[in-house]
Amino acid sequence: MSVEKELRGVSGWTMGLLILLGVALAIYGFVYVAHESNPVLVLPVILFLALDVACLNGFAVVNPNEARLVTLFGVYKGTLRQPGFWWVNPLTTRRRLSLRIRNFESGHLKVNDRDANPIEIAAVVVWRLIDTFEAAFNVDDYENFMHVQTEAALRNLATSYPYDAHEDQGVSLRLSAGEVAEQLRHEIQERLAKAGIEVIEARISHLAYAQEIAQAMLQRQQANAIVAARERIVEGAVGMVAMALDKLREQGVVELDEERKAAMVSNLLVVLCGDRSTQPVVNAGTLYGG
Repeated sequence: MSVEKELRGVSGWTMGLLILLGVALAIYGFVYVAHESNPVLVLPVILFLALDVACLNGFAVVNPNEARLVTLFGVYKGTLRQPGFWWVNPLTTRRRLSLRIRNFESGHLKVNDRDANPIEIAAVVVWRLIDTFEAAFNVDDYENFMHVQTEAALRNLATSYPYDAHEDQGVSLRLSAGEVAEQLRHEIQERLAKAGIEVIEARISHLAYAQEIAQAMLQRQQANAIVAARERIVEGAVGMVAMALDKLREQGVVELDEERKAAMVSNLLVVLCGDRSTQPVVNAGTLYGG
């Protein structure tokens, strides 16, 4: 398979001077033919002038971060990459290709994640052209090819990971942004390598549950958050109760039998784990409620 090869043209300024010189010689030839009245020399002078004018079609301007792909009767001759004013064979066809860094943002795609939950996802891809031959001849339209393959890679990525990880170390679309972005960039690059495109960066720009399940998923997330918070509260409350009992025993403030300890633990846990402020009750009798 052919690859890009660099083409060096002739300086456009040098060829411009030569063409101007040729025009001057053609004018001198017409003057000489008219002065000498020699019609035999008219045809050569006309052909020379026509050739000189045809050479004007060979000029090409290459801007920075731009390339000109040159073909001659269907044969690839090379690519002009050096910025400047150049002259090449006037019979060649020259196609302008941009080498600048460009962005592409996909539309919001509706797909199912690994857990079969419908989600909406979109991505931004930063890319540039690095091989003009592959971009021009390996694919029909390299920009459209990039758009289609990017969306295909994004769909495949969305089905490979869950929206949220149910395990602590699991990879998810929402929580593992860096790892998912690198995987997306790698997959898009594999698809676009044959089109002469380099993927500089790819990141998810939009991620959400589909509208029909968004409310249910929000309730599930809230429930998971409440459960996690309750677990933390209970863990802290148990530690505080144990510390309180140890302090009472060490300092000899009061002696409690097992039944009273159980009652105290129950009351402390209610106070510490409750979601409402407690109301104090004053016991006017003995320690045992007498």
